[in-house]
Amino acid sequence: MSATRLLVLGLLNEDPRHGYEINQLVAAGALERWTDVKAGSVYHALTRLEAEGLAETRAEERTGDRLRRVYAITEEGRRALRVLLKKALAGPPHSTRSDFALALCWHDLLNPAEAEEVLEAAAGAVEEQRAAFAAGRTAKAGLSPLADALFANAEAHLAADAELLHEVKRYLTRTRSGTAAGSGR
Repeated sequence: MSATRLLVLGLLNEDPRHGYEINQLVAAGALERWTDVKAGSVYHALTRLEAEGLAETRAEERTGDRLRRVYAITEEGRRALRVLLKKALAGPPHSTRSDFALALCWHDLLNPAEAEEVLEAAAGAVEEQRAAFAAGRTAKAGLSPLADALFANAEAHLAADAELLHEVKRYLTRTRSGTAAGSGR
């Protein structure tokens, strides 16, 4: 939720907004691909931020049968935003924590065909992400040196993930050829 809080408070710091507008910005920026922000979490975050005194309802707009609340950041919200910014910038850009590493401990519980199928799917997903990042980088070319650095970093991580999957598949193939066929549990 801290990524969503950071996003919502950051956007409210720029201008008062309603939840639909924030969701549109999440979708337009494809934020779900490169952050832990989910479009569906925006309304929940706005409700929580308002309950905590970090945001307030500035106005209500009627559009057809719907009533939209326009939210603004409070001074306490600005202080919380600075705390979130410091926390986010102090952490590593990419985490080394992964369920993948844990799952490798028990990879032999899958039969070789299952393991290969899962790894192939993972490799395909990484390649799709690489293509999406390449397209995003092209679309946002010249945006800023910081954006270029972030895209380059993401591409390097995805390339490393692709290489890791390749290495794991090679290891499993070597291990399988060195053991009795069909010994998967």
